[in-house]
Amino acid sequence: MSIFYPLRFEPLFRRYIWGGRRLGTILNKPIGPDEDYAESWEIVDHGQDQSVVACGELRGTRLGDLVANHGSALFGRHDPQRSFPLLFKFLDAARALSVQVHPDDAQAARLDPPDLGKTEAWVVIHADPGSLIYAGLRAGVDRKAFQAAVDAGRTESCLHHFPVQTGDCIFIPAGTVHALGAGLVIAEIQQASDTTFRLFDWNRVGPDGRPRPLHIQAGLDAIDFSRGPVQPQIPQTTKSRLVERLVACSKFVLDRRQVREQVVMGGDERFHLLAVLAGRVELSGDPSGEPLACGQTALLPASAGATLAIPQGIATLLDIYLPLADELENGNNPG
Repeated sequence: MSIFYPLRFEPLFRRYIWGGRRLGTILNKPIGPDEDYAESWEIVDHGQDQSVVACGELRGTRLGDLVANHGSALFGRHDPQRSFPLLFKFLDAARALSVQVHPDDAQAARLDPPDLGKTEAWVVIHADPGSLIYAGLRAGVDRKAFQAAVDAGRTESCLHHFPVQTGDCIFIPAGTVHALGAGLVIAEIQQASDTTFRLFDWNRVGPDGRPRPLHIQAGLDAIDFSRGPVQPQIPQTTKSRLVERLVACSKFVLDRRQVREQVVMGGDERFHLLAVLAGRVELSGDPSGEPLACGQTALLPASAGATLAIPQGIATLLDIYLPLADELENGNNPG
C-alpha cells in the first residue's frame, strides 16, 4: 500500500514540574487547566508511546503499525527501519530543566531494555529576556573535576551557558551535558529515545515533596569529556536563499525554510517531517482540509511524492529528514 497524503497525528502531552501554560498560549495546543504542561510529543514511535493518525483513510492508525506494515511507502530509500527513528516535540520550559546527559547508540544498546542513543537539536521559538541554555562543560573540565564538583554540590560551576534568543538553534550530540533554562519554548528533534541520565536538579523537589532521582554514575559514563563548550549553530546557506541548514548529522538533517510562495516539499524518495513555527501553510492532499498552523506538524511519507506547500502570507517551517552521504559531506555537523 502507498500512502499518498500528508499525515497529521494527535499530540501526546507530558506534564512535569518544569512545565507551564505556553504550549496552549503560544502554540495553541489543546491542553487542560493545569500549570505544568511541559511537552507535546508530535511524532513518536517508542514502545507504548505512539502517535496516532488524526485524519484521512489511516485515521486511528499507530505510527508503529505504519512502520511495520507500510515501511517502504513511509521511508522510501531509507527502508527498512525497525521503528520510526526520530521523535519531534515542543517543550515549555517555564522553569529550568534538570542538568542531564544522554547516552550514544552503543551505550544505550546495553541498557535493560535496550534503547537508541539520543542526539538532539533545539530551535528556540520563544525566549524570555535573560533566558539561558546550558550546553557542554566549561573548557578544561575533565571527569575528575566534574565528579568532584557534583560531589560537592557545585555542578553548575562546571556548565557552559549563554543567553539565547528566538531563532537560535543548539545541537546536542549524545554525551553532551545540557539543560534548558527557564523561560524558553523550544522545538526539539531527537532520536526516538527516552533515556536520560539526570546529573543535577537545582536542589528542588518533585511533586511528592522529595528530590527527584539522580543518575550520577551512569551519567558520568555517558559524558563525552572531549567535547567542551557548545555554541549556537551558525546557519549554513543552501541552493535556495529561503532555506538555511541548521544541522546535518548522521541522525537527521534540520532545515529552516521561509515559505513566501507555493513551493514543492518532498518528492525525493524519503519522508519529510514538517513543523510550522510561524504563519500557516496548506499542504496539497491534506485530508484535514485545514492549513497547517503555528505549533502543528505533518509527516510527508516518501510515497506521497512532491507535495505543494501553499502559504497564507509568509510562513516559517522546519523541514527534517534522514541524511544522504553528500548532505553529511556538505553539512556543518558530520558527527
